[in-house]
Amino acid sequence: MNSYKTLLFYFFLINGVQSFGQISEKHYKIYSVKLSKEVTTTDIAEDMRNYDVLFFGEAHDDSVAHYLENKMFETLYQKFANTSALSMEMFDRDVQTVMNEYLKGGIREKNFTKDARAWSNYKDYKPMVEFAKNNKLDVICANASGRYSNLAGRKGQKALMELSDESKKYFAPLPYDTASGKYYEKLIMLTSHDASPTSDTAKKKTPPPMPMGGFNLIMSQSLWDATMAYSISEYLKKNKGKKVMQVNGKFHSDEGFAIVTQLKKYSPKTKSLIISASTDESFPDIDWNKHKHLGDYIIITDPNVPRTFK
Repeated sequence: MNSYKTLLFYFFLINGVQSFGQISEKHYKIYSVKLSKEVTTTDIAEDMRNYDVLFFGEAHDDSVAHYLENKMFETLYQKFANTSALSMEMFDRDVQTVMNEYLKGGIREKNFTKDARAWSNYKDYKPMVEFAKNNKLDVICANASGRYSNLAGRKGQKALMELSDESKKYFAPLPYDTASGKYYEKLIMLTSHDASPTSDTAKKKTPPPMPMGGFNLIMSQSLWDATMAYSISEYLKKNKGKKVMQVNGKFHSDEGFAIVTQLKKYSPKTKSLIISASTDESFPDIDWNKHKHLGDYIIITDPNVPRTFK
């Protein structure tokens, strides 16, 4: 019997995360902070009647979260049909044409994944892209390319300003606001840097250099946040009444920081809901008070379900 269980485990590890076939409702719980009770994806979709953007913050290797992202996107489509759209951190603005060509059936998948620089774990996001393709829904390639965030981190916004007008189409307008307050403190903690927090923006003084050989993480990360927010804002201006689901690492939206804060600058009237998804060893006996500051909806996933990659 033990050998049988072991065999089943490895079968799931190898095959389960590819199809989400082994994941079910027993592997996650969803909590509404507003209602102080556990809810379903259908409840979240119903709540979206009064909102424009749904941020789904994930851990990139959480197979249950990936399953739920796809389920959430399908549920939004069931509720709002062709007014639904998907926005993704996983694709950069400069590959939007490639994405559009694929969604319209003009190019093959292998050309799409290569030319769109799909992440190595694209299989985790493929179901959402394919659902959008099959239902003729828009997918927003929201992020700034790593070459631009790297340049910002090394040389600051001034270096970005020296790029061509063509290049500047692919990231947020300059100058962009940089992380401030508690979000700034979270970024500082990532670097184990003990500089005191400030209220830095591009219009004020430059954030202090980070470690990592002088690389300024604040400038780099803020470009990603600002660009994703700008991409969503621009899409909504051109597509009134759309409901956008933005998928990103939870660090980019937890507590209403980062992209959510930047979006308020570009589109003050846009209303957002935040999902924060993570795993917790306490599952299924969850103390929701530990997590409810992170968003409007908290998803805790089963830590025993194998990750999509290590």
